[in-house]
Amino acid sequence: MTTVLTIVVAVLVFGAVVLIHEWGHFQAARRCGVHVVEFSIGFGPAIWQHEGKDGTLYSVRLLPLGGYNAMSGLGDDADAESQTPVKKPKGAPVLPDLIRGKTYPEATVGQRFFIIASGALMNFVLGFLLLIVLVCTQDAITSKIIYGFSDGALSQQTGLQPEDEIVAVNGHYCFTANDIVYELQRTPNYTADFTVVRDGKITSVPNVQFSTNTDENGNTTMVLDFTVYGIAKSPKAVVRAAFNNFMYYARVILRSFLDLATGRVGLNELSGPVGIVTVIGEAVSYGLADVLSIAALIAVNVGVFNLLPIPGLDGCKLLFLAIEGISGHAVPEKVQGAINAVGMILLLLLMVFVTFQDVTRFV
Repeated sequence: MTTVLTIVVAVLVFGAVVLIHEWGHFQAARRCGVHVVEFSIGFGPAIWQHEGKDGTLYSVRLLPLGGYNAMSGLGDDADAESQTPVKKPKGAPVLPDLIRGKTYPEATVGQRFFIIASGALMNFVLGFLLLIVLVCTQDAITSKIIYGFSDGALSQQTGLQPEDEIVAVNGHYCFTANDIVYELQRTPNYTADFTVVRDGKITSVPNVQFSTNTDENGNTTMVLDFTVYGIAKSPKAVVRAAFNNFMYYARVILRSFLDLATGRVGLNELSGPVGIVTVIGEAVSYGLADVLSIAALIAVNVGVFNLLPIPGLDGCKLLFLAIEGISGHAVPEKVQGAINAVGMILLLLLMVFVTFQDVTRFV
C-alpha cells in the first residue's frame, strides 16, 4: 500500500511541477498573441490527444520526463524556445498585443523573454502556494529569536543571550530558523560569527562556539544548544513565513549548485528521479507536512535550475535573448543550436549517471 501511495504521490508531484511549468510558457505565449501548435506533457509517442477550439493540439505522451510547447513558426515537433527568432522592430509593445495567431519568430525580444521566463516563474508560484499550505498546517511559526539554552550551553557561554534575534550567521542573512541550522552545518571548527538584534540594536557576536557529539560510527556533529520562540499564526505571518521559506529553499538550491561547480560536493551526492521518488516515499510515511515540504522544494528547484545559464535550459535561452536585446543582433541560429544540443547531450548523460547511481544506492 505504501509503495502504491508513493507512486501516486510522486506522479502527482512531478506532474504538477511539469504541468505548471509548461502552462506558464503556454499562457505567456497566448498573452503575447503567439499561436501554440501543440501543448504536450511528456515526450515520445502520444497516449492521448485532443484538438481544442483554439487550434492547439493538447497531448499526453508516454515518457513523463518533461513537456514542451511547439509554437507556430518553429515546427510541430520542436521545442519552441530553443530556436532563434528573427529580429523585430524596436518599440513594439510587450503586453498587451493586438495581433493574434502570429508565429514565435514574429514576437519581440521582450515577448520571447517573457514567454521563456514564465515557465520558471510559475514553478515559483506553485512552490510559494505549497509553502503557504505547509505553514498553515503547522501549530506555530518558528521565529529566529532565542528562547532559551540547554544546561551549560557553550553558545551562551561564548556570546549568545536569550531574546537575541539572529539576523545572520557567518555573514549570511538568515530568513528562517532552518537557515540558522544550514549555516551552522557548514561552519568549520564548530565556531560561527553571529549578527543579532539585541536591545533594539544590531550587534556582532564573533566566535560563538558549540559543543559536539560523536556517535558509535565516529561521526561528529554540532550540538544546537538553544531553542527559539514560536509565532502565532495570522494571515500576514503565514504569508511572510511562506516567503521566508521560499527564499531559504531558493538560496540553498543555488548554493548547492555552486558547491557542485566548485567541488565542495561531488557528483556522487546528486540524486535523480529514483532518489527523489525514494525521498517522496519517506515523506509519505511521515505525513502531509513532509510531502508538502518536498513538493515545494522540487517546484522551487525546477524553477531555479531552469533559470541557470546552462546550455539546453531556459536560462541559456534567456541569455541569448538578453544578448540580442542589448546588442540588437540575435546570436546566430547555428551557434544557438550547437550550444543547446551539446548542453542537452550532457544533461542526458548526467541524468543517466545519477539514475544509475540512485539505483545502486537505493535498490
